[in-house]
Amino acid sequence: MDVQAILKQITEYFTTYSLNILGSLLIFLIGKWIAKKLVSLLRKLMIKQQIDETLIRFLDNIVYYTLLIVVLMAAADRLGVNTSSFLAIVGAAGLAVGLALKDSLGNFASGVMLVFFRPFRIGDVVTAGGVTGKVEGISIFNTTFLTFDNQRMIVPNGQITNGVITNINANPIRRLDLVFGISYGDNILTAKAIFKSILENESRILEEPAPRIAVSELADSSVNFNVRPWVKTEDYWDLKWDLTEKIKLALDEAGITIPFPQRDVHLHQVEK
Repeated sequence: MDVQAILKQITEYFTTYSLNILGSLLIFLIGKWIAKKLVSLLRKLMIKQQIDETLIRFLDNIVYYTLLIVVLMAAADRLGVNTSSFLAIVGAAGLAVGLALKDSLGNFASGVMLVFFRPFRIGDVVTAGGVTGKVEGISIFNTTFLTFDNQRMIVPNGQITNGVITNINANPIRRLDLVFGISYGDNILTAKAIFKSILENESRILEEPAPRIAVSELADSSVNFNVRPWVKTEDYWDLKWDLTEKIKLALDEAGITIPFPQRDVHLHQVEK
């Protein structure tokens, strides 16, 4: 073979592939720069929307590496690499990983919902996922609660979003529902006056909405009253306990009986 022909082929080969390599490198560098800019823009938008920092970092990584894979595929295609088989492998691997991590992905999706829709925030007292406690942290896969007896409980986010969420202190005021029963032989007007006097002398009870005191039920062994004052959320439990004690003492002092379950047993002697 002619030496000049060989040199010509080598020159053409390197010329063609050097252009491909240069084009591939440019695609990679420019694509990587664009990916970083897009992720930076996404981060600014999420910060503006006051999205949780944990979710921002997680989404940053997902978006960046997804874009980087697209850039690498484009660069490989510029080199003449057949990417269709690679895509098939990536798709099969993604399916396998998705099936293996089904529960984790479900918890992740639930975590995203909790962060975006915000049924509760850190510091709220919540009943969710079978747990009642103060929310200490909301992560991508689970939420951490601190219970009233100082236990730390970690609940999967999927378990929370699949059930009822009760945000106990979402509103600044709450209605305190108390039930007291008195004997049928006692005067209901006297009992009602006692309840009203105690509520009027308690500074933590709100004037608006006004408290309600009403006979709610003529039960089997008692006349039941509903005593329903409105209070600040932070005063709820202390006031519940204090009012229960004050009303019991006041009823005792007035000689009003609070019935308790009783059973009469009659013995019949059978003559033999």
